Amino acid sequence: MENSTEVTEFIFVGITDDPELQLPLFFIFTLIYLITLIGNLGMIVLILVDSHLHTPMYLFLSNLSLADLGYSTAVTPKVMAQLLMGSNVISFNACATQLFFLALFLTVENFLLSAMAFDRYAAVCKPLHYATIMTTGVCKCLIIGCYVFGVVDASIHIGNIFSLSFCGSNVINHFFCDGPPVLALSCSDIHRSELVLFIFVGINVIFSILIISISYLFIFVTILKMHSSEGHQKALSTCASHLTAISIFYGTSLFMYLESNSSHSMGSDKMASMFYAIIIPMLNPLVYSLRNKEVKSAFKRTVGKAKSSVRLLFRHA
Repeated sequence: MENSTEVTEFIFVGITDDPELQLPLFFIFTLIYLITLIGNLGMIVLILVDSHLHTPMYLFLSNLSLADLGYSTAVTPKVMAQLLMGSNVISFNACATQLFFLALFLTVENFLLSAMAFDRYAAVCKPLHYATIMTTGVCKCLIIGCYVFGVVDASIHIGNIFSLSFCGSNVINHFFCDGPPVLALSCSDIHRSELVLFIFVGINVIFSILIISISYLFIFVTILKMHSSEGHQKALSTCASHLTAISIFYGTSLFMYLESNSSHSMGSDKMASMFYAIIIPMLNPLVYSLRNKEVKSAFKRTVGKAKSSVRLLFRHA
């Protein structure tokens, strides 16, 4: 583009330019997205229909599945279109929209994980007072707060990045609209914008990690004070799935955003981005279903009820 022309669309470099890899990768990403859809929608429906799962922990989990579904849908279908049809072009407004929903649902997930840590603290450390601490009203306020922070954070990201001037190259060295690679294309001075991005993401992540760390510090102290091995096992199993989810989420997020730009490699950034934007939303429902006895029991009950309903329909037919 001419330097005097304002950018109206962007072009993704994509994951690969090897035509022999594009079709196999399309099938892989399609499979991942289908597993993500089935896993997260299945988790949401299961929690809605099974009364045994109408507890604070599963209320948070259903919203975690919604967040996973949200930011996966913001990214993966566009990546699939790139691989199948070579559709690497995205309009300026569509790019801003993609980044908005990505930032929104990632921020929601970030704060949901810290709210879930507090919930686990209350369950393990204050079992006798759990029902009075984690009331329905408290849970709803925490969840609403997560979405409010998500909208505010996403709005700041969009205002910070897309208020800049884009008048040079429009080729994004990435496969979706993420903050750092879009910022790199601006012909404005981006140091202030990079600083704002770094500060807001840093504050969000550090605040959540602080809540999670304090919650688990109290949890581990409580576990150490338990005398029965059965109590140890029950407490650890209560926290195992959540610990796995936060390890996966914050490991890739910290790598992606809290490194200095000078140390960034676009190849490693793409791998980290692929993991947190596409792989993690698929893994979370698997982690919570495979490691959770209550979810397994609820699934068996729901399947049993469905079979009974089908039998009754055939009898009356």
